[in-house]
Amino acid sequence: MFVSDFRKEFYEVVQSQRVLLFVASDVDALCACKILQFRYFVLINCGANVDLLDILQPDEEAVFFVCDTHRPVNVVNVYNDTQIKLLIKQDDDLEVPAYEDIFRDEEEDEEHSGNESDEGSEPSEKRTRLEEEIAERTLKRRQRREWEARRRDILFDYEQYEYHGTSAAMVMFDLAWLMSKDLSDMLWWAIVGLTDQWVQDKITQVKYVTDVGVLQRHVSRHGHRHEDEEHALSVDCARISFEYDLRLALYQHWSLHDSLCNTCYTAARFKLWSLHGQKRLQEFLADVGLPLKQVKQKFQSMDVSLKENLREMIEESANKFGMKDMRVQTFSVHFGFKHKFLASDVVFATMSLMESPEDGSGTDSFTQALDSLSRGNLDKLYRGLELAKQQLRATQQIIASCLCTNLVVSQGPFLYCSLTEGTPDMVLFSKPASLSLLSRHLLKSFVCSTKNRRCKLLPLVMAAPLSVEQGTVTMVGIPPETDSSDRKNFFGRAFEKAAEGTNSRALHNHFDLSVMELKAEDRSKFLDALVTLLS
Repeated sequence: MFVSDFRKEFYEVVQSQRVLLFVASDVDALCACKILQFRYFVLINCGANVDLLDILQPDEEAVFFVCDTHRPVNVVNVYNDTQIKLLIKQDDDLEVPAYEDIFRDEEEDEEHSGNESDEGSEPSEKRTRLEEEIAERTLKRRQRREWEARRRDILFDYEQYEYHGTSAAMVMFDLAWLMSKDLSDMLWWAIVGLTDQWVQDKITQVKYVTDVGVLQRHVSRHGHRHEDEEHALSVDCARISFEYDLRLALYQHWSLHDSLCNTCYTAARFKLWSLHGQKRLQEFLADVGLPLKQVKQKFQSMDVSLKENLREMIEESANKFGMKDMRVQTFSVHFGFKHKFLASDVVFATMSLMESPEDGSGTDSFTQALDSLSRGNLDKLYRGLELAKQQLRATQQIIASCLCTNLVVSQGPFLYCSLTEGTPDMVLFSKPASLSLLSRHLLKSFVCSTKNRRCKLLPLVMAAPLSVEQGTVTMVGIPPETDSSDRKNFFGRAFEKAAEGTNSRALHNHFDLSVMELKAEDRSKFLDALVTLLS
């Protein structure tokens, strides 16, 4: 069922209960999880076989058991389908079918004929009643067939696309606000959750700007609330600000040159995988008026006079080079006096921690990512920033390799690219979020590089090695890269149909249905079926 009254149908229900919380492997879900932390918070080692009923009795408030969905947990018989509830914002247009169009009470279809006594009835009356019952049964069967046909059509229309509504972290913050329990940290997590949707291209620009406006009002409200309090300028305070900033990844924690070279937006438009693109970048920097020595050193070490006017200088030159949307609406936070982060910085850092390969020390990457969102763990956040830089560099290197060696080919209804086991830094993209982001960036870069107008409108299917021992690959489907794109992804349903039709050994075990694990030896017949299905 769908929950619209958060206080009555959610908060009051779980207020003194034990709740098993499944957390998707994305930053928005982690932020929603942080907001949901009440008095107790128990993190289950997802590799363990845990009897949830033996863990802690509830006290005055809810106890949340958090599970990373990357690994299985023994939760058989812990819940059933009547207990699954979805929290949505009432203004989300999810086009959810009506209940009566999908579900039907079987008791309505039961026939109870023959129970009435026919004693004393004339033969003619019996015949009439029998004819009426036959006619009624025939009508009900016809209505049932029509309802089932209509149900199939409705479900197909509803399930063929996958798309995202309001950020889960924003929904949880709304709940906290309704309960007058919202804190500055919760507001920051809601901002990071929304920014994750924007970074991952899960929502449209219109949706992003609309939700930014909502959060901006909350930022103003919190600013007025704390402007006269003593802790507003304390060492451990959190000050959130709305601002227009550059569309450059991690540039305040990197050098400007590295950020320009490894941000998808600028790398794709300059075409930095080519010599001509490198020359254009040099021309751009000359137009900005920045000395090369300043550009290649850390941002924090640049001259103060340059940093003060940097945004205006870069935006002006970007407009000359055809990059009209170099400036974006975003938020920043100051932790104390010297730690400043943009929301996108935190998204990249947290995602890199969550998607990092296991380091062999037993450290759980999921726990590390969750902890990095707390202001008391800035060391983990800075570690995530370094991992994010490594991943962004590897992303652009793989993109350059794919485009220079023509690995992106047209399969008719979609583009296809297959990465091999020997691809450098491939281990950094073994998990769904990082591989999906790589695929999106590759498609953007390909659209900027190709002269084929038809190919510019095609979606992309990416295959990447997952496990050599098990002989599996990860398949990712990315919708077309167009200005009018509504961010709806049809590959989840298409993958499922293609795998079923060819008896391919596939596994859908991610929240994102457009990510699928497949046996490498089944890939050829799977792709043939996918081409036929989408043609």
